[in-house]
Amino acid sequence: MPEPIIFAIPKGRILDEALPLLAAVGIEPAADFFDKKSRALVFATNQPHISLIRVRAFDVATFVAHGAAQLGIVGSDVIDEFAYSELYAPVDLGIGHCRLSLAGPEGSAPPGANELGGESHIRVATKYPAITRRWFEGQGIQAECIKLNGAMEIAPKLGLASHIVDLVSTGRTLVENALAEQTVISEVSARLIVNRAAFKLRSADVPALVERFRQAVGETRQNGRDAAA
Repeated sequence: MPEPIIFAIPKGRILDEALPLLAAVGIEPAADFFDKKSRALVFATNQPHISLIRVRAFDVATFVAHGAAQLGIVGSDVIDEFAYSELYAPVDLGIGHCRLSLAGPEGSAPPGANELGGESHIRVATKYPAITRRWFEGQGIQAECIKLNGAMEIAPKLGLASHIVDLVSTGRTLVENALAEQTVISEVSARLIVNRAAFKLRSADVPALVERFRQAVGETRQNGRDAAA
C-alpha cells in the first residue's frame, strides 16, 4: 500500500475558503479537525490515503518544497517570497484574494529616488523581505528590510521603519494606524501547490488530485458566471 498523501492546509484567513474546495474534490477532514481545543497537527480524512496537516501559511510552502507534504494550499505571496524551485503551482484556486501593498504615513508621498534626496535608500518593515527588496530594486531604491511577523502597522509610528509592506484586504487596519496604501506590489490569491518530485513519482494519484482541483475551480467559476448572468 502506498504511503499516504500529506496535504498541508494553512491556518488563518485562507482556511475557511479552502474547506468547501476540499469538499468539492471529495476530501472531508475528520471531526477533530474542527475541534478548537485540539492541539493535534495531523488529521485523518474520509479518504484513507489522504491526511491533512494544519500549519502556518509560510510553513505550508516549506513542508511541500522539502517533500514532507506532497500538496498544499497557500497564498501566491508566500510562493513569491520563497521562490522554491521544488514547488509547482498548477491551479489558482480563486480564493484568499487580497493584495500585497506598500504603505506609509498618511499624507506622505510614495518613496522614490527624488523624494529620498538622492540617497535611494529606505527602511521598510515587512514579513516579505525578499519580495520587498526585489520590488524596490526595480525602482532603483535600496531597501533595508526589518522582518516582522506581525504588528507591522506600528513600525512607522515607533520609528522602526518609514514604510511597511504587508497584505491588505479592506485597508481598515492601515487607516486605524494613520497609514495609507501607496502602491500595490502584487495581487494575491491562494494556489494549489505540489512537490515537483511527488508529482512525477506518484503519477498514479497526485496528478489526478490536481486535476480534480482544476475541475472544481472551473465549476465554481462557471456557477458564478451563471449566477451573474
